[in-house]
Amino acid sequence: MEKYNVYAARLLPKEDYVASGHRACQGCGEVLAMRLVHKALGRNTIAASATGCMEIISSPYPESAWKIPWIHVAFENSAAVASGIEAGYKALMRKGRYPKRKINIVGYGGDGATADIGLQWLSGAMERGHDMVYVCYDNEAYMNTGIQRSSSTPLGASTTTSPAGRASIGQQTWKKNVPEIMVAHNIPYVATINPSYPFDLFEKVKKAAETKGPAYLHAYASCPTGWRMRPELAVQIGRLAVQTGVFPMYEVENGKYRITQEVEDFQPIRDYLKVQGRFRHLTDDLIDGVQDRIRSEYDRIRRMVDLTS
Repeated sequence: MEKYNVYAARLLPKEDYVASGHRACQGCGEVLAMRLVHKALGRNTIAASATGCMEIISSPYPESAWKIPWIHVAFENSAAVASGIEAGYKALMRKGRYPKRKINIVGYGGDGATADIGLQWLSGAMERGHDMVYVCYDNEAYMNTGIQRSSSTPLGASTTTSPAGRASIGQQTWKKNVPEIMVAHNIPYVATINPSYPFDLFEKVKKAAETKGPAYLHAYASCPTGWRMRPELAVQIGRLAVQTGVFPMYEVENGKYRITQEVEDFQPIRDYLKVQGRFRHLTDDLIDGVQDRIRSEYDRIRRMVDLTS
């Protein structure tokens, strides 16, 4: 478990680049992750934002919660727009029309904008090698438009388009593993981040920003509305996700795997599922199957650590 370090906390920047007064739901883990990401990136940043919860809550016309240059783009193409910004600034600097300096170019979207309708745009930006960071804020469904399933929705979760019932367990498929898809692109840096582990998150965001070339960050983003959980559990649920193995905390730097929050004694997966109404219909047999799958995936990451170390 990440240890609280008072000295480290004092070193964290005090400035927030996502202002208070936005319209996020109470207990929104996604906006907490976004605030910490931009605290780490700092002022010298340009963001391209896909349509989604974070766009809706931060930019109700004519207001904005953003203290940095921020561009709202279509649901699917924030990675493409971010890559265009990066290419444009590179050309201006090469021609001497803009001073040569480091600018953090970041594109982001939710799991729908990333794992589904934006996947080809993200793949293209990563494959072309743009010097940029992409962040997926994964709340495991299309929350902004009514809690519809995405390919990032976990098996058994009940959503408005994968409702649980007598003939259905809810979501019928396993969660798409986007971080591993990004690893397969052979980019310099891929990592999972979680706002319940702020120091780990901060270090990874800084590393992603300093990476020469594309970097991908996959953020755990709890949603009290869509997950049917109490809003005050935002930090606790993120800790449980790691301690049960649901959300492994690791990074892949130039092909080398490293687990950044090792779990020796896993908590039962039931501890994670029981506080979320979207899983209340699951049978014991199904829960046991989910736990086996999660442990198997964690063991796979451990093997990759051994193979690439």
